[in-house]
Amino acid sequence: MVRGGRQQQPRTRLPSRLTGTVEKPPRKRKTRTEFALKEIMSSGGAEDDIPQGERKTVTDFCYLLDKSKQLFNGLRDLPQYGQKQWQSYFGRTFDVYTKLWKFQQQHRQVLDNRYGLKRWQIGEIASKIGQLYYHYYLRTSETSYLNEAFSFYSAIRQRSYYSQVSKEDRPELVVKKLRYYARFIVVCLLLNKMDVVKDLVKELSDEIEDYTHRFNTEDQVEWNLVLQEVAAFIEADPVMVLNDDNTIVITSNRLAEAGAPLLEQGMIVGQLTLADALIIGNCNNQVKFSELTVDMFRMLQALEREPMNLASQMNKPGMQESADKPARRENPHKYLLYKPTFSQLYTFLAASFKELPANSVLLIYLSATGVFPTGRSDSEGPYDFGGVLTNSNRDIINGDAIHKRNQTHKEMHCLHPGDLYPFTRKPLFIIVDSSNSVAYKNFTNLFGQPLVCLLSPTTYPKALQDQSQRGSLFTLFLNNPLMAFLFVSGLSSMRRGLWEKCQEYLRKINRDIAQLLTHSRSIDQAFLQFFGDEFLRLLLTRFVFCSATMRMHKIFRQETRNYPETYPQLPRDETVENPHLQKHILELASILDVRNVFFENTIDDY
Repeated sequence: MVRGGRQQQPRTRLPSRLTGTVEKPPRKRKTRTEFALKEIMSSGGAEDDIPQGERKTVTDFCYLLDKSKQLFNGLRDLPQYGQKQWQSYFGRTFDVYTKLWKFQQQHRQVLDNRYGLKRWQIGEIASKIGQLYYHYYLRTSETSYLNEAFSFYSAIRQRSYYSQVSKEDRPELVVKKLRYYARFIVVCLLLNKMDVVKDLVKELSDEIEDYTHRFNTEDQVEWNLVLQEVAAFIEADPVMVLNDDNTIVITSNRLAEAGAPLLEQGMIVGQLTLADALIIGNCNNQVKFSELTVDMFRMLQALEREPMNLASQMNKPGMQESADKPARRENPHKYLLYKPTFSQLYTFLAASFKELPANSVLLIYLSATGVFPTGRSDSEGPYDFGGVLTNSNRDIINGDAIHKRNQTHKEMHCLHPGDLYPFTRKPLFIIVDSSNSVAYKNFTNLFGQPLVCLLSPTTYPKALQDQSQRGSLFTLFLNNPLMAFLFVSGLSSMRRGLWEKCQEYLRKINRDIAQLLTHSRSIDQAFLQFFGDEFLRLLLTRFVFCSATMRMHKIFRQETRNYPETYPQLPRDETVENPHLQKHILELASILDVRNVFFENTIDDY
């Protein structure tokens, strides 16, 4: 899934509740739908008996339907990066669907009688509008558009627009219905509506069973795989939060109001803003759904704020006057790149770099299999330590093993540290979650711009149950540090009250970590340059918490010393090994009654 676009306010405001009037169709040229129309209308009786007004209604509807399909099909030809090429096209497409939706509402009876409009056709229009909102979310990273997609998909289900499809002997219509379910599930996952997801999965399962029973199709295995993927995705979290009645609490990991530790008055930090992020995933064995791996999903949510209601936002006083002005960007723009080739990745990197605003940061997140050096080299340059594999062939690669063999040529789709050197001309924040993350310790800051790399452990203790298929522990710490803390402490469930108490204490720990970083006398200034941005500040404090937890944990100390690392290095005694922070971690462990899994001799001074 190579998706994306540039986040800017479109010239044509997207409708939050579709309204509009129909434009007049051209009189000199008939569309192919209009030719079919003649047959439809004449089949119901003599064409001359049909009033002129009703004939015009059907003609106008056919024109809008034709136009909407042309514009929608043209979306796939738009470039997946950059900003200017796609905005006006999306605006035109939304305009036509606005008019089409309103038109079929106003003239439903005539369209039923004269055109033979069926409910599944109305559902298809609503589904296309839902897809438009979803793809606009992908282009802009504005989570409010997910709510709009959800409202249209939900209306299709509530009004049973696709309920009669099963009565028609047309497998392609059933496939439309199945695809609608799959798209609806993706939107619900992104909105953390897990209760709706579970209902949809059950309904989809019944629909697939009916579909495969009625039609002798070749895609039965593929649809069953969809069910397996979404079921595994739902169960990826290693810890359940439970209400008193044992129902599961759905937790959100997007940035809430005051979610990041506030800056103290007088703190001297940079004024940079996270503007763009490339989220890259290529872990072969990791759970995925719709070409979105668990790690990509978690990092995606760590870089977003909680969605707002778009309709109420647009109805605020003063919104009309400022409609043409770009709105403040609530979320950094993101490209989601699933198994990109090297050329694809470099194209998106170059586009993002080119359009990066002044005083802004580009974030690169890499969740991928490690590629290791093939042998000792006389020189140790930025291409001699290996890197991470961004694209692979599943049939021939089994984990990391193939990359440890000697190879005559370097791996073509390996992203080496040296490949990112040209982009260090602007502020760059890199997160590498890989078995060869340490390759990025050998970075060199050639241009003097702020540059930080957060690097995962390369291995994990054997005593920890292997959870790699359900996502990386390092990324889980960056997304949901309390859940990661519970997992390494051997806990798999928790009551809601205790969870909320621990979350409050974790917020206190984050505030203290922020003070440790900003008060440090020996910290590299690059960290402080990024500290003014809420998203980056939260990632940095969570990284320090992750590293400090692993350094105090008994099984991490016993079996491996591969802790998370950074480039440039953090002053350990003032940050990840600070006695004050260690005391906080033991206190959190005491609240959870898991103090026995941590070493206590590190805080003898207390």
